[in-house]
Amino acid sequence: MAEANLQLHPGRRPIRRPTGATPSRTLLPLRRSPHLSNSISCWYCDFKTSVFNDPLFHFGRKHFRWLRVWFSIGMGFSLTTLIGVTVIMLLESAKALNLYNGIPWLNSILDGSILGFYSSVFKYSISVADIGYMCVSSIISVSVHELGHALAATSEGIPIEYTALFLAVLFPGALVAFNHDSLQIIPRTSTLRIYCAGIWHNAAFCVFCALTVFLLPFILSPLYFHGESLMVLGVSTESPLYGYLSPGYLITKLDGNRVRTTKDWMETVYLLDKQIFQKTNHYISNKGYCVPNLAIAESKNAEIVDNRFKCPNDLTLFTTISCIDSSTVNDISSKETDHQLMENVYCFPAKGVLGEKKCGNGWSNVVKNDTSCLCTEDESCSTPVHMPGVSWVEITFSRPYSSDCTQDGNEIGLSYNKSEESKCSGSFVFIGDMISMSRSIWLTEYQPRWSYGFAYFPELVEKLLVNSFHVSLMLALLNSLPVYYLDGESILEVALCCFGSLTPTIRDVVLRSSLLAGTLICCLLFLRILMSVIS
Repeated sequence: MAEANLQLHPGRRPIRRPTGATPSRTLLPLRRSPHLSNSISCWYCDFKTSVFNDPLFHFGRKHFRWLRVWFSIGMGFSLTTLIGVTVIMLLESAKALNLYNGIPWLNSILDGSILGFYSSVFKYSISVADIGYMCVSSIISVSVHELGHALAATSEGIPIEYTALFLAVLFPGALVAFNHDSLQIIPRTSTLRIYCAGIWHNAAFCVFCALTVFLLPFILSPLYFHGESLMVLGVSTESPLYGYLSPGYLITKLDGNRVRTTKDWMETVYLLDKQIFQKTNHYISNKGYCVPNLAIAESKNAEIVDNRFKCPNDLTLFTTISCIDSSTVNDISSKETDHQLMENVYCFPAKGVLGEKKCGNGWSNVVKNDTSCLCTEDESCSTPVHMPGVSWVEITFSRPYSSDCTQDGNEIGLSYNKSEESKCSGSFVFIGDMISMSRSIWLTEYQPRWSYGFAYFPELVEKLLVNSFHVSLMLALLNSLPVYYLDGESILEVALCCFGSLTPTIRDVVLRSSLLAGTLICCLLFLRILMSVIS
């Protein structure tokens, strides 16, 4: 890059203010770059343009008073952030060297945010769509960062040479180039506003993303329901639910528990999975079905293989329980459970019990009756026998967007959620690993009021906002570090120049020492985080 240009972007930043006399301040005319050559190599390529030079410059000059106030606030925020991030970095390095145990509340925040974020990136597979979201979010966040630098510069009367989009290895980004000489004729506080503008804009963009995600249900309420049920957007072909659920289905209940949000879904899944892994042998629950005695009599007997009960294919192990005393079934010892299973166990198809009445005290939607059983004299309260590490879960769903359930020209209502016996709803039993099942389907809390064709829009917007929040936050924090080639280097350099008591030699020594120590500590901390995630 030619020395006459200064590029303001997250990758390259440093300037050196001349020690000679500072020329009088003038407003330089906007200059065009008639010949812009794009760079292309094996690891880097960019696209330069001067199309935005005029609009940005005229906007900055027209609203320079308000912009200077805005970026003055950002300067204070960025300097405070630089100090805070530097202190945290020093504390974390001292903790890594076992000099102290750390601050409890700070440890919880860092472990929950940084380590949690990297764990989600490295420990779980990333789809092509996730990569697309990350790339788009990176371009948006870096563009917001560079827009801050551009507006801050034009508000000070500094012309723009060009703007560019680039791809370094596999990382997309943007940059804004300024005339180097024009930066030497403005006060140091103005220069500091320009360098702090990127961090400030990233922080403001994080606030915007967070508020938009919070208000998204209200913004989209004219077109979408929210928090009524979970809608299926996609089912992996590897999913055990493939063929049972399809895009457009609504999951209304999970094992009798109403699920309205993804949080309800995951909490119920983890609770059921936790109950399963607390058991090391066969066990029975207090959730049963009223199965006719005649059907039980015609059922097949279970076989005992290696001291374990086993049913033929497509059949599930059941046992009868007492309706009145079913609340105490989970507390039976292993010997009592084996004795009970030996006398009352039988094999029955799982789908054969779904249409029957529910009994037992484990169902949240069953009317409690302490004096009598909900089953008739011709029925027995039967419950599945859970195998170690295997869950039995009843999933209730509805199909509001099917042709039989929609009314032409009318808004789709939610009355179908209340009926489990209509043609627009149903239920099935899942037997297997709950965690892998829950991660094999794509769910959303939004349901279109009219057409299913727009079902993906809220999820797309929400994911883009969440990814942009994280990328923008990462850019703000990284550029606040006193590290080579980032905004922190230039901010620290100009800030040191504001201390007139320091000689140029001392300023240079302090700057180089701070940048070298900051870069080394930052690399060590990132290596520590990476090792913690991998291990």
